[in-house]
Amino acid sequence: MENFVLSCCSTADLSKEHFNSRNINYICYHYELDGKSYLDDLGESMSIDAFYQAMTDGADTKTSQINAVEFEEYFEPFLKEGRDILHLTLSSGISGVLNSANIARDVLQERYPDRKIYIVDSLAASSGYGLLMDQLADLRDEGKSIDEIYRWAEENKRRMHHWFFSTDLTFFIKGGRVTKTAGFVGTMLNICPLLHVDKEGKLIPKQKVRTKKKVIEAIVKKMEEYAENGMDYSGKCYISHSACKGDAEAVANLIEERFPNLNGKVLINNIGTTIGCHTGPGTVALFFWGEERE
Repeated sequence: MENFVLSCCSTADLSKEHFNSRNINYICYHYELDGKSYLDDLGESMSIDAFYQAMTDGADTKTSQINAVEFEEYFEPFLKEGRDILHLTLSSGISGVLNSANIARDVLQERYPDRKIYIVDSLAASSGYGLLMDQLADLRDEGKSIDEIYRWAEENKRRMHHWFFSTDLTFFIKGGRVTKTAGFVGTMLNICPLLHVDKEGKLIPKQKVRTKKKVIEAIVKKMEEYAENGMDYSGKCYISHSACKGDAEAVANLIEERFPNLNGKVLINNIGTTIGCHTGPGTVALFFWGEERE
């Protein structure tokens, strides 16, 4: 058994089976649906399909991050076992959860002075965060130490590229990220916004693309432009989606056609309930390795 733990938040949007198969531990965010609280536990408390159907039917949603006490209770059993911890949080450009994890680390470091507790701001989200964790698991399995993996994560995390599009502006309007007027016009013109995550881990709009067909082509073009080694990209590629698997599959099919050296097939995951509270149904996100993000 390794003498350290690789850990992240449930917002890395991989399946429970995937986390378990890679020996990656995770702690769950929370969300509310019409005032009732749930754990973002990868669809166990409520299926992902039921969650997005409730949103489609008009349910109100709200998210809450993991607090310092929860982190402390989550980390301490590992430390009691004599194991060190490397935990990556959801991007600080999206959530304040990094602060909670750091507070818990400082408390526990006094209690367990001989243990290492590394907290890393992933600057990533959804299955891009998951793909970063997957790479750290590869390094661990190659025999790298916790210190080596920590340094690698800090040096390479901005190489994880995130591109998103949405075919439904309803929840962008509801969350105030798009005005009602702009949302109405965008819906009438069949606008599908294309966004990315910048070097500070913030979600930034990049293009307004008309029609689903064109935005699917546009997001694949971004991978052609930014992927490591271009069309010869040989890394892994992950996609996550919110109740629009057909659109995710259309993107995956194009990528597999155009990038013959991919490391395996494109892996398609669900956008989990925490991030899904903000995107709503109709979002597809694409993740791959490239040069450092702008």
